Amino acid sequence: MKSDSELKRDVENELKWEPSVNEAHIGVTVKDGVVALTGHVSFYGETFAAEKAAKRVYGVKAVANELDVKVPGISKRTDEDIAVACLGALKGNYSVPDEKIKVVVKNGWVTLDGEAEWQFQREAAMDSVRYLNGVTGVSNNMTVKNRVKPADVKDKIEAAFKRSAEIDARRVSVEARDGKVILHGSVRSWTERDEAQQAAWAAPGVTAVENQLAVTP
Repeated sequence: MKSDSELKRDVENELKWEPSVNEAHIGVTVKDGVVALTGHVSFYGETFAAEKAAKRVYGVKAVANELDVKVPGISKRTDEDIAVACLGALKGNYSVPDEKIKVVVKNGWVTLDGEAEWQFQREAAMDSVRYLNGVTGVSNNMTVKNRVKPADVKDKIEAAFKRSAEIDARRVSVEARDGKVILHGSVRSWTERDEAQQAAWAAPGVTAVENQLAVTP
């Protein structure tokens, strides 16, 4: 088991290793395996990249992302310009049902509303806008249709876990209720926890995933 000081050093090194992150303005604190990221970044996508980098470090139990987005003057845009850019990015992504998505921008913060057939379409919409210049945050309020029986959802997710080289299916249990999936049990790393959540979202008919998996390195 790593000490908090060892985790802090490893997270700082991982942030330096990640090319899409400028670690110079990011502070790292660790308490009982929980990492807090503080400071500011130049664009919203960098907060996402920094969080992912921290989660990759073995021994990290959770990440509190407290990074602020401070858009440089040369990258600042009006809400109207950001909205136009978002619509163009959504339309240009073949995985996104752009005709079913409504975009609202206020003070650089983008809100996506609408409906998708699959979770990957919802995620693709998020990916399309989070890296655009001027965006300070994204709220993804899109919903996923539910057309599958809970028992079928549960069976498909459990089968996916057993196929995965990243997930120890013996330590994870699945509960399904009207499109909502609840994951119970424990995993060895934050990466394994994310893998389990992604596998659950990949099942047809899943409209929400509640990840209660505990990270126990």
